[in-house]
Amino acid sequence: MHKLLLTDDDVELAGMLKEYLQQEGFDVTVAHDGVTAEQYVLAGHFDLMILDVMMPVQDGIQTLRNIRANSSIPVIMLTAKGDNNDKITGLELGADDYVPKPCTPRELVARVRAILRRIQSNTSRVYVITVGDLKVWSAQRRAEWQGHVLELTSTEFNLLEILARHAGAVVSKEELSLQALGRPLAKFDRSIDVHLSSIRQKIAQYSDNPNVIQTVYRMGYQLLKE
Repeated sequence: MHKLLLTDDDVELAGMLKEYLQQEGFDVTVAHDGVTAEQYVLAGHFDLMILDVMMPVQDGIQTLRNIRANSSIPVIMLTAKGDNNDKITGLELGADDYVPKPCTPRELVARVRAILRRIQSNTSRVYVITVGDLKVWSAQRRAEWQGHVLELTSTEFNLLEILARHAGAVVSKEELSLQALGRPLAKFDRSIDVHLSSIRQKIAQYSDNPNVIQTVYRMGYQLLKE
């Protein structure tokens, strides 16, 4: 049974989501503030975290920033509908995906399962993908550049692994969204762009060619073969 950490200061909403998630077979722990959520993440093992942005005392953005300093747990942000700033900021800080509020429990479950399914599917792969200075171990969900470990979020790893498997070919944003996020690409959705920008920055720490992942105008993205 997958263990989820649900963090939302709305007690009624959190209770409703917890009940639905439990009916869907998840083990759910609830925190009503960011500070408590941080403590739970560091003290226990969770497979995924659902984190609301708008909370008193310590909001979700600061909570995510603090958690990312110590944990690579997959995180789905709950954001206000239409608030693109929170969405982009959350993605830049390492959130794996976001769900606009108000959301249906069914949509949230679908997003959770998509991320967990992608993580589990990679554990069955035992081979190593090598593209130039990049090595990707799918089963261990580990990536290195010139021997340096790339500290990637779950979704960042998914994207890099997909591009590595198709190195030298262009992969459309629609396909990346389906394979890495488990959902169709929505109109005006910049999630893929923000995640790939973060991957480039992490590679740039160890590479003379930070543009090894290229944007192909109106087509998608390509990992260059060196």
